[in-house]
Amino acid sequence: MSEGTKRRLKLWIRLLSVTRSAEAELREFLRVRHGSTLPRFDVMATLYRRREPCSMSELSRMLLVSNGNVTAVVDRLEADGLVVRHPSESDRRTVLVSLTAEGLAHFETLAREHEAEVARIFSTLSDADVDALTEILKRATKR
Repeated sequence: MSEGTKRRLKLWIRLLSVTRSAEAELREFLRVRHGSTLPRFDVMATLYRRREPCSMSELSRMLLVSNGNVTAVVDRLEADGLVVRHPSESDRRTVLVSLTAEGLAHFETLAREHEAEVARIFSTLSDADVDALTEILKRATKR
């Protein structure tokens, strides 16, 4: 293995380590501070960005998870009054899901605190570091 190849492998391991560490901190933050989970946050964030009802299949595609996983999370969010399901007007077999007014307000609070927590996690990086890393990672994903 060449030196360049070894360095890139070490970079990959470092990227995974940083990602896993940050994700673990966010999971703990959501659990302790909000009695919530990252999957719940992700479903609510997707519905928030979308701003219109979404089918369960679309939701699972956007989140890159199975329909079963989305269904379980949506079941819990619905029981908590944060989302609502309703039938599609154009296809009775399709169920649409959207945030309730309570869910919208809850998510906006959660998103602000999540953003602050992400800022805290990466607070050792300067603005210049963040900009440089962002540009480097953009180049790494272009093929």
